[in-house]
Parts: sequence; C-alpha cells; structure tokens
Amino acid sequence: MNQKKAPWHFLLLLILAGESVFILPFVLARVFRPTVLEAFELDNVELGICFSVYGIVALLSYLFGGPLADKFPPRKLIAVALWMTASGGLVYATFPSYTLLKILYGYWGFTTIFLFWAPMIKATRVWGGSSSQGKAFGFLDGGRGLVGALFGGMGVLIFSLFITPEISEATASESRVAFSYVILVSSGIVAIVGLLVWSFMKIDPKAEKEIILEKITISQIKEVLRLPSVWLLMIIILCAYVGYKITDVFSLYAQEVMLYDQVQSAQVGTFLLFVRPVIGVLIGVLADRTDTTYWLVVSFIVSFLGALLFATGVISDSSTALFFISILVVATGVYAARSLYFAVMERGQIPLVLTGTAVGLISLIGYTPDIFAGPAMGFLLENSPGAIGHQHVFWMLALFSFIGGIAAWYYFQLYRKKKLL
Repeated sequence: MNQKKAPWHFLLLLILAGESVFILPFVLARVFRPTVLEAFELDNVELGICFSVYGIVALLSYLFGGPLADKFPPRKLIAVALWMTASGGLVYATFPSYTLLKILYGYWGFTTIFLFWAPMIKATRVWGGSSSQGKAFGFLDGGRGLVGALFGGMGVLIFSLFITPEISEATASESRVAFSYVILVSSGIVAIVGLLVWSFMKIDPKAEKEIILEKITISQIKEVLRLPSVWLLMIIILCAYVGYKITDVFSLYAQEVMLYDQVQSAQVGTFLLFVRPVIGVLIGVLADRTDTTYWLVVSFIVSFLGALLFATGVISDSSTALFFISILVVATGVYAARSLYFAVMERGQIPLVLTGTAVGLISLIGYTPDIFAGPAMGFLLENSPGAIGHQHVFWMLALFSFIGGIAAWYYFQLYRKKKLL
C-alpha cells in the first residue's frame, strides 16, 4: 500500500486512536496508581482482579474480533470502539462499587479489543506496505506513547489544580474530586478522537476492498495456524506484554520505595510515558534499515538486564539517579519489544488480507497477561510489602524477558534463513 492510498494523516489518526482507547482502563491507573487505589478503596490484588476481568473478556474478543477486522473497514470499527469506551468513563467518574468496577473493566475488555485491536494492527500493516513495517509499528507505538504521555501530563496538571496545595494532607474525598475531573476530561477527548477517525481516517475505496474478505473460511484459519511465525509470536508477545504490564508499578515503586508523594509518583509514571515515543521511533527506523527480528532479540536482552537492576535491590530511596537510569533501561527494552513484535509479521510470511485473523489467534495467547499479570503482581506486592515485593515483581520480569529472548532468537534464525534462500 503506497502513501498516496494511505497518507500520513491516516497513521497520525491511528496513533491518536491507538492510545486514546486505553487511557481510561490503563493509562490513568498507570500514572495515578496510588490515587486509584485510595479513591476506589482497593488494594493491589483487587485492582489486579479488575484487570483480569478485562483480560478474560478480551481473550474472547481477540478470537472473534480478529476475523471481524478482515470483513469491515478499520475506520468504522475503530470509531465505534472509541465512542463506547468513552461512555464507560462516565461510569468510572462516579467511583462505582468494586463489583460494578469489575463489570466496567469487562465492558472495556469488549470495547477496546473486539472492535478495535485487530483493525488497528491491520491498518498499520496497510500503511507500512512491504518495506516500512518497522517504521509503521515503531511510529505507531512511539506515537501512542507520546499521546499517553500527553494524557498523563494533562491528568497530572488537572489533578494538581483541583487538589489541596499540601498534597500529603489531601483527604480521600479531595483526591476523588480531583481525579473525577481527570476522568471526565479524558472521556471527552476519547469521544472527540472517535469523531475524527470516522470523518478523516479514509483510504482509496478500491484499496480498501483489496484488504477486506467477504467471508472467513475454516481453511483460511488453518492456513494461518500452520505458520510457525504465528506460534512463535504468541510466545514473544506474551513475554513482552508481561514486561509492559510491569511498567504499571513504577509510580507505586516511586511512592513505596523512593518515598515520593502522590503528584511526584504520578510524574514518574508520566516520565515513563515520554520515554516510549522516543524508543518507538528510533527502534522503528533502525529496524527497517537493518533487521527487525534482530532488534527484537536485543530488546529482550535489554529488558532482562534492566529487570536485574531492580530485582537485586541495589536501588534505594537515596539513589535517585540510579532509579531513573534503571527506569530508562527497562523502558528501552520493554518499549522496543512492544514496537517490533507485530512489525515482524511481514518477515514471518503472514498474508496481509488475513492479518485480522492472525492477530486474533496470536493475541489469544499473547495477551493472556491481561488475565494473570495484574493478580500476580498484586499478590507479590501484598505478600511482601515494600521494596521486597517490588524486587519479586522484577524477578518476574527477568524470567519472562529471558523466555521471550529465546523465542525471538529462534524467530530471527528461522526467517533469516528463509530470506537468504
């Protein structure tokens, strides 16, 4: 697909939509984790269970939403997903009971995945064509990181405007009021993004027909399942996504280990978000000029080394510089892997027209951390309070980075040979 058929503004809208849809269920909880725990009267395990409910619904949504993306134009599916997700924010802003919060997360598991995820990946492949997959997915994830960072920065600003000047003295009620404004503004912006996508994320009608199938057959699903790249990507994405989920604890780490207040810990989460666009763009350009699969291997190695810095307990509340350096190392590895794991689909010989179906099947396994990562982290943090619990979480990151690195290395070896033949 050339740029005339899928112009730059097509990718820009994909980037904007790609992160906006996850602001309410994930980005706000990542940036404001201590505030979310206090405002909703949750502990880490309970918040993890909310994420698990999301993951269970998402699991089925990946499976059935994938083929849907091969039958309908991405623009329409993405816009509807954004509007439905934004409506959930209105419920979120009322600080519902724990039971209703779990139902809300299940609802978001449907809106953000069934109608959204596979269409976004397919549309990105369309934009990247046969020669710019690294750039397409690097720009997508890096751009999504920038959008998330801007949302995070905006959220911190709004929160600080409506909270008492003495942050440490703010009551739970005051935190709720301030955070409700963050939620409502975010919901409004997500809805506006949906309108922009519906109106402007268009490609040539003839080109659009070429990437849509009238019917998905069993034989086509079997064709996808016969590809080694599909099975390897299940493992690679699972391991990389565990790393991404673990970045959720950095703001909590800042509060519990580095002894920062609520705003300072939220600023740490926002800082992390600003690292993501830089890594995404750099790794995407570098991967297209060299070898995408090679850099996927390197990303897991970097993630493993960064995990060890935290897991070994060398970081304390007096080592601020080392804390931020270690965040950068972990973020580099985690975000690089996240930018590249779908970019290698082209090298793995997955047909473009079956991208939605392939993404659905891969995601069925690859995104199971949405089910188990939250409760696992919550269990580790609650059963070993303070620095020790956080060290256990980063040993978990080290383990999955090691496994992911082995799978990525095999993918690199397998498809490098096929390219040379």
